[in-house]
Formats: sequence, C-alpha cells, structure tokens
Amino acid sequence: MVVGAVPEPVDFIVAGAGPGGYAAALRAAQLGRKVLLVDREGAEGVGGVCLRVGCIPSKALIEIADLAHRARGAERMGLAAPPPGADMARFQDWKAEVVDGLANGVRSLLRAAGVEVARGALRLTAPGKGVITPDDGSARFVEFADLVLAAGSRPVELPGLPFDGDRVLDSTGALALESLPSAMAVVGAGYVGLEIGIAFAKLGVRVALVEAEARILPAMDAALSRPAAKTLAALGVDVHTCARAAGYDGARLRIEDANGAREVAADKVVVAVGRRPNTDDLELAAAGIAPGAGGLLDVAPDRRLAPHVAAVGDITPGPALAHKATAEAHVAAEALCGRKAAFRPEAIPAVVFSDPEIATAGMTLAEAQAAGADARAAVFPLSASGRARTLAAREGFLQMVSDAADGRVLGVHIAAPHASDLIGEGVLAIEMGATAEDLALTVHAHPTFGEMFGEAAHLALGRPLHAAAPGRNRSGSGLRTDR
Repeated sequence: MVVGAVPEPVDFIVAGAGPGGYAAALRAAQLGRKVLLVDREGAEGVGGVCLRVGCIPSKALIEIADLAHRARGAERMGLAAPPPGADMARFQDWKAEVVDGLANGVRSLLRAAGVEVARGALRLTAPGKGVITPDDGSARFVEFADLVLAAGSRPVELPGLPFDGDRVLDSTGALALESLPSAMAVVGAGYVGLEIGIAFAKLGVRVALVEAEARILPAMDAALSRPAAKTLAALGVDVHTCARAAGYDGARLRIEDANGAREVAADKVVVAVGRRPNTDDLELAAAGIAPGAGGLLDVAPDRRLAPHVAAVGDITPGPALAHKATAEAHVAAEALCGRKAAFRPEAIPAVVFSDPEIATAGMTLAEAQAAGADARAAVFPLSASGRARTLAAREGFLQMVSDAADGRVLGVHIAAPHASDLIGEGVLAIEMGATAEDLALTVHAHPTFGEMFGEAAHLALGRPLHAAAPGRNRSGSGLRTDR
C-alpha cells in the first residue's frame, strides 16, 4: 500500500458489472448491504460482455440473418418478394438501441437499489483491502467487509492470428461490422463460431469454418450437431475439421490438416476458440488466494473463496454462461450476508443459437448409463411435428433421457426452432424430479413445439402417439430411442 493512503471503509464490493456482478450487487442491496459495484468502464460497463458485445448483439444479428434467409426461401410457401438485403450500418444503429435500452434498465435498477457504480480496476492489496484505479491514474483505497469477484473473461488469441480490430477479429469485432465482407473465415466451430458462421452465411457472405476437432460442436453430443451440419452444407459453408489455422496474409487464410495445406479466401478472419478468465490482474495472492487450473477460482458450494470473498461467473469452474453467473450471484450474495446458500443445480442449460437451435440440459444417455442408471432415450423427430411443418422445418428432434426404474427425467436434448425457449421445461422437469409420466399427463397446447415433450414422454412409456414405437424410430435423428 502507498504510504499515507488511508483506506476508505466499504461494506460490500462487487468487482465486475456483467450479469453475475450486477445480480450480486442487486441481491446484496436487497439484503440491506451498502454496495459498491466496480467496473473498468464504470456505468458504461453495466451489463458486461454478454449484454453489450456478446449474447444480446449476437442474437440481434442472428435474428436479422434468419429473417433474410427465411424470406428468400418462402416463395414455395406463397410469399413472393424481392430477396432482402442487409444494411449493416442500420443494423448497428438498431443493435445499439437494443443494447442501450437493456443497459439503461439495469442501471435504473442499480440506482433504485442504492448501488454506487465506480469506474476502475480493482486490485487486492491485502486480505480485506484493495485499490480501485481508473484510467486517469488516480487511486481509491478501500477496506471492505465482503467482496464478490465477477471479473468475467476475454477471448483467446491464436499464435500467428493476433486480433487487430480490422482483418482479424474476435466475436465482438465481427458483431460490430458495418459492412458485409465478401468472404469470411471463422476459426473455431464451437457455439460462438457456429452462430457467427451461420448468421453471416445467411446474409450472403461466403464462409469457411475451421475446427481443430473432428466435428463441429465437439463439446456436445454428436447427434445434436448433425442437423446444424446439414444447414451448413445447405448454406454452402466450407467446413474444415481436424484442421488448424496456420497463417493469414490479409486476403487468404492458410489452413493445415492431415492432407496438407490449403488456402481459403477471407476478407475477415474471426477467431472464436474460447475465452480466458480475467483473474491474472486481480493480485489475488495479496489476499492469500491462488487460482487453480487455467486461472479459474475453486469456489465452495456457496461460491466463497474465503470467509468474506466469493467469486462467480466465468472465473469459476463450469460453463461460462450468463445464466450460470446470475444464479451463482444470488448464492454468493446470500452467503456473504449470513444466509445458508449453495449452488447445486441439477442441470444448467446450454444453448446454441444455430439453425436449428440446439439446447441441452442434464445427462446424455451415455452419461446416465455410466452413472449407473437403467437409462433409456426416447426421440420425437421434428418431422412429426405439425408446428414444425408450418415453418418448413424438418431437421431436428427432442430427446428425453429417463430412468427406467423410476421414470425420472435425467436429461433433455433438443435440436429444433426455438429450442432455446423450450429447454426451460426440460430443466424444470429435471430439477423437480418429474417423471416421463408427469410430462405425458401434462396437457401441451397444439400446435406447438412444446408438444414434443409430451410426445417424447409417451414414447418413453411405450405408448407413442405421433411417432414410431421405441426401437423402431427411424427418423434419421441418429439418437437411440431404446435402452
């Protein structure tokens, strides 16, 4: 600590104003704490990567891309119209309105709760003490009663492909483009790369997708990726698996695989190969805290690292998802306020806003069987859904994994339009210990995609309505429908 610097007493500090940070700040304020929310960008940073440059902007781009794509293919449905074009400059204006509106809403909630928002980076200087340093070089020394770390993460760069903000972009840069390139290469075919690749392909950009693993979405069950792979082929996306980016000259990306080297045209290269936790500049050692593997912080079930320090979101183990961070934030704030709380979800949903959308929660069939369950999987194909037919959608399915012994739903995996909205019923079923019988007896509205839950439940129970009986389903989904 600087000699002569007297620390300011602060009750409750939250470092980082993303979904986990602002949620922790709001919950702590609700519990009667005086909260200081610190972010590098101050009030302008409220919402974090997700709201300002990630989740919300990407879904806005995906929405206009899907509208344009569906309009071009709607002639056979009776809709005759000139092919729509995308004005990216106007899109950026609309996207800004969406983001600003949501961010202003969160800022209003923070003000109403009495949360102070400060600009600067927090570094720990000793247990219970730290310094907040804004860009202007000033320093605000603080001594806190409790602290929640919600520092988030940043994109990983690849050797030989450093981000330059012009030709080589991260996902943020791709979502900020004000004109469409003629050709784009996306390095990484996880959920971020897949979403970006499909969106730009639908907008008419020639896209190449480069993935080091053997298939797209390598972290998910292979069957879930197959409908999206068919979409990529239909869109003319050039997919290179078991390949790596080996160099870029500003016009062509060099890739290498088992067959040698080749080049693909690329006015822009988007690198989407993962994110790194922002724990390296928090000076955690000063507070006696040591990061674990990959810079992640090993937290207790109540999200605490120490009696008065908790961590949430991307800097903790588990999926780097905004909804996980928000859920952890409630637990962390309550634990630091003296309440008994633990983060032990039965299922955390994961969603890919591809085409079709992909959503998954709970255990796969293989995971359930490995855990000792007498598990079975029932698949209802999208081709048997009346609602899907009205959207001219045929590729996809809903798979329900259940325990044959007691009927409990163990996992739900969906590839279908609006899977992102549908997965909530699956998560609730898993959390509540619902059975296939419970879902079969639940009246679902017709014609909707939600009916697929009831249909899959009937399949699991051996009394199918609108699909082949278990063991005879040949929908092409690729997933087993029996034990």
